[in-house]
Amino acid sequence: MKRIVVFCGASSGTDPVYEQQAYLLGKTLAAQNIELVYGGAKVGVMGAVANGVMENNGRAIGVLPRFMRKKEVAHENLTELILVDTMHERKKIMNDLSDGIITLVGGFGTMEEFFEMLTWAQLGLHPKPTAILNTNGFYNDLLTLIDSMIAKGFVRESNKDLLVISENIEDLLQKMRGYQAPPIPQWITKEEL
Repeated sequence: MKRIVVFCGASSGTDPVYEQQAYLLGKTLAAQNIELVYGGAKVGVMGAVANGVMENNGRAIGVLPRFMRKKEVAHENLTELILVDTMHERKKIMNDLSDGIITLVGGFGTMEEFFEMLTWAQLGLHPKPTAILNTNGFYNDLLTLIDSMIAKGFVRESNKDLLVISENIEDLLQKMRGYQAPPIPQWITKEEL
């Protein structure tokens, strides 16, 4: 893995551990010579992961919609800041630039990014590891919801294998390195199109 996209919040959250873990992830990426691709902000968890990379001689590429440049306070000290027109263009470029996906803590925007990448994996649109760093059990309720979706017939049990989950950065990266995309059953045949 040469580049990992990290989805996370532009807020700091209520517990300092969220920014601490984001910074440590950035520092670890820099130490392992893995470039960061992320949302381009200098605030909150986003800023912490970027600072972790940049302050440890790593490389960070931010992708930020122009209309959010002031709202999210663009990080001007990155290796590269790519400005785009739309949120969809942002996600597409972030995905195109990356070899894997890590989701840290965040809100609605983080969830939207995570679920779009997970859906793309489910549809066979990319074979990349889609990972969650479950800091302090932040995503335990989401994982319970996914189990409920499986139990109620809305998600296939095999699709849970699309997720890489850990509470530990090194363990998560190791699991991502060993990830093999599961076979994707065909949802629609050519005849059905």
